[in-house]
Amino acid sequence: MALKVVLLSHSPDPERAVATAARNCYSPRDIETIDEQWSQDDVRSMVARVRDAGHLSTFEHTMFTFGVSGVSRALTHQLVRHRHMSFEQKSQRYIKMKGAFPYITPPSISARPEIKAKYDALMAQISDFYRDALESGTPAEDARFALPNAAETQIVVTANARALLDFFTLRTCNNAQWEIRELGFAMLRLAKKTAPNLFVRAGATCVRGYCNEPNGPECPRYIAVAKPAGRRREAAVLATVPGSAPPVSATELVAG
Repeated sequence: MALKVVLLSHSPDPERAVATAARNCYSPRDIETIDEQWSQDDVRSMVARVRDAGHLSTFEHTMFTFGVSGVSRALTHQLVRHRHMSFEQKSQRYIKMKGAFPYITPPSISARPEIKAKYDALMAQISDFYRDALESGTPAEDARFALPNAAETQIVVTANARALLDFFTLRTCNNAQWEIRELGFAMLRLAKKTAPNLFVRAGATCVRGYCNEPNGPECPRYIAVAKPAGRRREAAVLATVPGSAPPVSATELVAG
């Protein structure tokens, strides 16, 4: 099964929730009237103010719940390291798999026919053992010990917007493992569609013009995305200085 991500639920108006929480910090209004006379332009302006200032505790007043399927246990072992997110995963203890268990095949294995054949044969061998173990009376919670990280699973993920921003920063980076990177982008697309002003700058740090990875300067995405962003900022500064030389274009930078 291919990766599938659905947004199961979210805060009724996440951008308004963030803006209202922020308004409580800056407005003399009492709490009963804090949410009155609050236009969409006001909401967008307040969200931009706290987002650009890094006042991201306000983003914690929203919740997003995703349903994820078609992923491996290798992915979910990484995913649950994000401690400010909540998870409920399909159980291998209470759910007995019938027939051959579904599993995920990495693209690097699919691209090598001989290795792919050995991989599939190994999965079939494990599946046979799992079935025989269950038929012999072995409890499912013990038979599952033979199941690999490749075993397909599904998981429900809930997080506030701030936790999601951290997740997107780490997991949409080119240095992230391929499967969780695909998940990160799928979740980001749904989050942006729902609350574009919260997630307008979400993603790997190169989206915001810098990279903390040791190989950042060599990363093709960093070169293509971040350096032009940096040159645009430099151009804005140079435009205010009489007699300054024109900046190098983004095309020239990528070509060079």
